[in-house]
Amino acid sequence: MSHAMTLPSTLSPSSAKAASAGALALSHSSLLSGQLGNIDAYIQAVNRIPMLTPAEERQFATELREHDNLESARRLVLSHLRLVVSIARNYLGYGLPHADLIQEGNIGLMKAVKRFDPEQNVRLVSYAMHWIKAEIHEYILRNWRMVKVATTKAQRKLFFNLRSHKQGLGAFTPDEIEGLAKELNVKREEVAEMETRLSGGDIALEGQVEDGEESYAPIAYLADSHSEPTAVLASRQRDRLQSDGIASALDALDPRSRRIIEARWLKVADDGSGGSTLHELADEFGVSAERIRQIEASAMKKMRGALTEYAA
Repeated sequence: MSHAMTLPSTLSPSSAKAASAGALALSHSSLLSGQLGNIDAYIQAVNRIPMLTPAEERQFATELREHDNLESARRLVLSHLRLVVSIARNYLGYGLPHADLIQEGNIGLMKAVKRFDPEQNVRLVSYAMHWIKAEIHEYILRNWRMVKVATTKAQRKLFFNLRSHKQGLGAFTPDEIEGLAKELNVKREEVAEMETRLSGGDIALEGQVEDGEESYAPIAYLADSHSEPTAVLASRQRDRLQSDGIASALDALDPRSRRIIEARWLKVADDGSGGSTLHELADEFGVSAERIRQIEASAMKKMRGALTEYAA
């Protein structure tokens, strides 16, 4: 994502995930026309946008809610961009670009504006904080690590709580884990597991080539089971059993027994469909279904004997 900031003229390029908020098409503000070259210029620009009075905020929110007034939506969003900047600054410790955090927070702000109800007598700044933080949290969990450290709602809450309590790079002591477990009302095992996830870094599976030489990496120590001698022999034996062995075992059967085995077992699809029933074969040969079952059992016993030499 480019770090050149653009004031939302729509719901931002990432707003596909903003769903119905896409209706909030926003035109450029006269204070923020065009693209801003860097993050500092963007922050200075949004801090110059005047805040709305309670009366103005209520008026614009009512116009948006009742008449889908996009100009009112634009005014509500622009006047609260500084809030997004302020909240995003609190998440810089995760090593993600400030501009990306702000972009995600802006999406959360637009979602909040879309859903804001002025009749609840709550200021937009209070209502929007939840949506802004939720969007930033989701972005951090998607991008902070290649392997996700938190997938459930409870794990996400624990992830951010532990990050705020963790000081430095050292691991928690047993007493600290016990205290955090009580404070956060979770099991100490859950705290220990999440702390392990937080402290474990990402390691490249393949090595980097430096000065013409490739450095050793975990992939160099992974065994290729397909080339392991016993696995190769087992694979060859299995292939021989499935081809030559079965063909030879079928040749040892009389025509009726072979027909029954092929119809019952060798004409079945991978999904389990196909294959003849005992009653269908009984009608074909003019005998009872029980007689077909007996012939089948006898043929299977004979085939197992014929396959013994291939399984050795």
